[in-house]
Amino acid sequence: MTFKHVISNIESLPPLSNTPFIIRQIYSCGSQNIDIIRLVKVIEDDAALAANILKMINAPIYGFSRKIASIAQAVTLFGTDEIYGLVLKYAVDKELKTDTEIYGVDNKRFNDICQLQSTLMMQWYSRVDLRHAQFMSPLALIMETGKLVLANEVLKSHYAKKFEIGYRNAKNVIEYEYSLLGTTTYYLSALLFEHWMLEPLYVEILKGLDFETKVSPKVKSYIDSLDVIRTAVNPRNVLTKESIKEACEIVEEMGLDAGDFEHIALRVKEKYNQILINRMRKK
Repeated sequence: MTFKHVISNIESLPPLSNTPFIIRQIYSCGSQNIDIIRLVKVIEDDAALAANILKMINAPIYGFSRKIASIAQAVTLFGTDEIYGLVLKYAVDKELKTDTEIYGVDNKRFNDICQLQSTLMMQWYSRVDLRHAQFMSPLALIMETGKLVLANEVLKSHYAKKFEIGYRNAKNVIEYEYSLLGTTTYYLSALLFEHWMLEPLYVEILKGLDFETKVSPKVKSYIDSLDVIRTAVNPRNVLTKESIKEACEIVEEMGLDAGDFEHIALRVKEKYNQILINRMRKK
């Protein structure tokens, strides 16, 4: 498995299905200028997409006190940016079906992690810059997509077990990925989103996450905030004492309130722990 081989496989992936592509066009003029009636109709016309969005929105992680029963209601309560993220998540999961056990988590837990990343981004950064949080929350939801790409490649090889052990024992996961591929799974996410012609700024942010690139101060703030989120929540460390502390250090480097971030992270963690307890009780 080489970087060139993985890239070749990314480039051979089919385009996203028609509905996500149409929705991408609806968002092309910016989420502030969306024809909401048209957006709702396009989603409702795709029964599988609509059902999946309602299923995700009604998940306990999002914490709505009452059931969201329609797409129109979902858009109103959740906002157009979050809906865009859910559309992309559905499209990505549909195209990249794989087993995430090589990262030490099953698919349900992996999906939880993606939702926690998005939730933490929104709850934390909305207190700093609401528009920034609205833009970045969908990206936080799908930034781990590169791990699905890599998992597909590893599981087709003869060294899946070796990878799983190496990943679990690696002191630095980013360095471990780089030692294998000469890149990271976040960069793979960027290349995949580029291939699928998703938001160009998402591609730029992900490419700059692990590699030095010349970017504007605004893009740098996007990159830094995403770095905070992936440090606090990732397949190996889901809001642990150590990962929150490490994330707080990055927050301080950004010149933001680390105490505020820690408080929000612990609140999200407490809520998620309760969700896990409730799941166990239902078994």
